[in-house]
Amino acid sequence: MWRDDLRGMWAIVVKDMRTYYLKPPAVSWGIVFPITWILAFYLRNPRDFTELVPGLIAMTALFSTTAAEAVVINFELRLGSLERLLLAPIHVSTVFLAKVLGGALFGLAMSTVVTVGAVAVVSGSVNVAYLVPVLIPSLLAFASLGALLCVLVKEVFEAQTLLNLPRFVMIFLSGVVYPTSAMPPALRALSRLFPLTYSVEGIRSSCSSDPTRLVYADVLVLVGFTVAFILIGMRRFSARFE
Repeated sequence: MWRDDLRGMWAIVVKDMRTYYLKPPAVSWGIVFPITWILAFYLRNPRDFTELVPGLIAMTALFSTTAAEAVVINFELRLGSLERLLLAPIHVSTVFLAKVLGGALFGLAMSTVVTVGAVAVVSGSVNVAYLVPVLIPSLLAFASLGALLCVLVKEVFEAQTLLNLPRFVMIFLSGVVYPTSAMPPALRALSRLFPLTYSVEGIRSSCSSDPTRLVYADVLVLVGFTVAFILIGMRRFSARFE
């Protein structure tokens, strides 16, 4: 049975990639928006662009993983496509995991492009041994968060609105453009509640000349976010079809 689930999961991922993710709107939302956002802050207050690279990579991971979640889940719920998927010999939770994996894989592709481009522009270096362990759980955490929020509502526009709230809050409170260390204590404590904070910290450490072991603390927290989001999301998703 688990082999059927794996085959079904991969088939759903491939279908979503071809139908939703590899389209101009998803690509532009996943790459163009983060780059434009970072450049806006840079041009308003020019400084060393290298300082903004970790936030750019983390924000690309966030927006690319959730770029088409509302369409992938809510649009298919509205059309009844997800119900048809469940006619296959796979579990309901497998369908949810496939949606998460599809977003994470698309985010990996977009984040890789932005990382290579950013490093080339600033002529910097990235410690891959630290970056990969941070980036993978970051992508899974963001994708599972997006999938969880989408299954809480019915309509596509509701899901898009619900997704934008935590995304834009995290941009300002997670150290993307303004370091959390310079924030008031209350906001600094609040930033600890968002996975993007740990993603930015881990990526910043991997881009430094002397990465520290604190990277793995960020990884553990991101893994915890991923597990929590997936478990809650699977439960809510399964409840729709009971």
